[in-house]
Amino acid sequence: MSRVLDFPVFDADNHMYETTDAFTKYLPESHAGLVKYVQVGKRTKIALRNVISDYIPNPTFNVVAPPGAQEIEFRLKNPSSKTKPGDIEAAPPPRYIPSIPAFFNPADRLALMNELSIDRAMMWPTLASLLEERLADDAESTVVVIHALNQWMHEHWTYNFEDRIFPTPVITLPILDAALRELDYVIERGARAILIRPAPVPTLNGSRRSFALPEFDPFWKRVEEAGVVVGMHASDDGYQRYLNDWEGSSSEFLPFQSKRSAFHHIVSGEYRSIKDCVASIIGHGLATRFPGIRIMPVENGSSWVRPLVGQLTKLYSRDPSIFDEDPMVAWKRNILVHPFHEEDVTGLVDVLGADNVVFGSDYPHPEGLFDPVTFIDEIESLSFEDQGKVMGGNLARIMGIDPKEKALPVPATV
Repeated sequence: MSRVLDFPVFDADNHMYETTDAFTKYLPESHAGLVKYVQVGKRTKIALRNVISDYIPNPTFNVVAPPGAQEIEFRLKNPSSKTKPGDIEAAPPPRYIPSIPAFFNPADRLALMNELSIDRAMMWPTLASLLEERLADDAESTVVVIHALNQWMHEHWTYNFEDRIFPTPVITLPILDAALRELDYVIERGARAILIRPAPVPTLNGSRRSFALPEFDPFWKRVEEAGVVVGMHASDDGYQRYLNDWEGSSSEFLPFQSKRSAFHHIVSGEYRSIKDCVASIIGHGLATRFPGIRIMPVENGSSWVRPLVGQLTKLYSRDPSIFDEDPMVAWKRNILVHPFHEEDVTGLVDVLGADNVVFGSDYPHPEGLFDPVTFIDEIESLSFEDQGKVMGGNLARIMGIDPKEKALPVPATV
């Protein structure tokens, strides 16, 4: 049992592992065969339109890397981390473990959350992040398979499990009318948050454009009216196309590939895609046109925040007329940031304020935290009030939950 904190813990970044029928159970006959699981030697792979993807090495998730298996590695290689070489002595974890039921269904997950001292959690899909980019040239198929996924998610997880687990259905935007229908579908079934891919939206003619442009305003108006939180979880955002242009390659995005060029690491290390995404939300005026929308980039880290804040502040001081309003006013009103555990979290609070930072563990993924509530140690220098905001209060507020309402027993005081 993890230590129970004196305030509610609302984890912004938990993950489900999808079952192998997640994309296919509700796929209509018209699109039969769009998604397949195929054998390649002794391995099972996923294929979309008969093209095998290596995006996730084991898309069945029958065995997975242990939760937090890379936590120490990420801490030690990030210069912003509070953990330094020599601070931790630990035996390496096993490379793989058999998956447990808590990774696949909400009832078992709730029991595990109790053991981990997590009051509430956002629950993001894992494999689903490959869908939109690999179907970018087929808007109709994208819409169909995303709806099939959302049907499966609602049946398997619900969109609100006992007011403690909040799975996030996906909304894809290439066809605006379809996006509006899907948004209504998930809201009617209790969704409190949705997942929008933080990337330009593919068009029917093969080009791409920002979701923050006025043509998408009917969608954002409905989002604002419904009060749902807009989660923008890291995914295959399509930026591999630009890397391929520079490197003379045609590879797909492979998040677990270790052998990459220095150029690849330089570009990827900037988290350029989420920086561009937030720049568009502010620079294209979406945040100003819809001040009631709450947007939360998740698992994109925070290394991009300071450079973008500096740029916005400099541009606004030089020529305020290029913005609809002070860009930092828009940011602090509309956008909350989820930093990685190994980053300078208190420094991020200094930049954005405690009201705009949320905790997320990435559990049960290997690059996340083995014991999620240990994130509190990263922010021990903050006031008790600000710790409570970061560890759950801020997310509870935008999700419409009492920030002081715990789901777990309050620890006894001596």
